[in-house]
Amino acid sequence: MKIGVISDTHNFLEPKVARLFAGVEHILHAGDVGSQSIILGLEEIAPTTAVSGNTDDSGNYQATEVVTLAGRKFLLHHIVNPRAPGEDLQERIAREQPDVVVFGHTHQKFSATVSGRLYFNPGYAGKSRFGMERSVAILHCDEKGIRPEFFRL
Repeated sequence: MKIGVISDTHNFLEPKVARLFAGVEHILHAGDVGSQSIILGLEEIAPTTAVSGNTDDSGNYQATEVVTLAGRKFLLHHIVNPRAPGEDLQERIAREQPDVVVFGHTHQKFSATVSGRLYFNPGYAGKSRFGMERSVAILHCDEKGIRPEFFRL
């Protein structure tokens, strides 16, 4: 299964995303979405699960979502410190036991296994600013495991 992962669109859906995510079966958006039209655009590609970011209206999305895809559990939350999650998030992770924690906020790609769990940030997908690298990712999930693939925008 291929899962598209995006974060920090900040009210801008890069046109290249539709091509890059062609063939994904689900999309995870790790917050700072912007307008609901961003999610509607992503849902034209594949079913989408999104969480609220620190710049989103919290009425549109939950702070944390858990979804099971390809027999694995994914926990989405916008602001995560992989080495020291906040107390509430730590409790949620302990309760849910996700295989992968997907997050955003830092605007930087991140993929590392910490305490046996993959922590994954696809990077920043909003409009180009300050020379920041922009990216999205696909998580390839199969019987061998989970393999991330990043794409520059």
